[in-house]
Amino acid sequence: MSKNPHITELLLRGSLITLKRKCGKPNCHCVSGKPHSTPALSYSLEGSTKIITLNPGNVAEVKAGLKRYHKALNDLRKRALAGIKALRKRVGAGRARSGKGRG
Repeated sequence: MSKNPHITELLLRGSLITLKRKCGKPNCHCVSGKPHSTPALSYSLEGSTKIITLNPGNVAEVKAGLKRYHKALNDLRKRALAGIKALRKRVGAGRARSGKGRG
């Protein structure tokens, strides 16, 4: 649940990634050491990869939004399979009652 009750919980599709880069400042530690790291959400839209850079404070919310998406997708798949099973049962029962078979 979101800390702010006025904000809807996010449902997010994509991947949480870490961007690593050197800033280009000649006196920065990244010139000879570890590059800067920035969390980001990577997702595809109309065949193109998009990236939203995040503040470290956004990471937990994004992880939760991605988890909600995967749960919703899994739930939808289960419902679809249950629908297929129910349809197969009805179609099979209808054929048995009417005396019609395949062929």
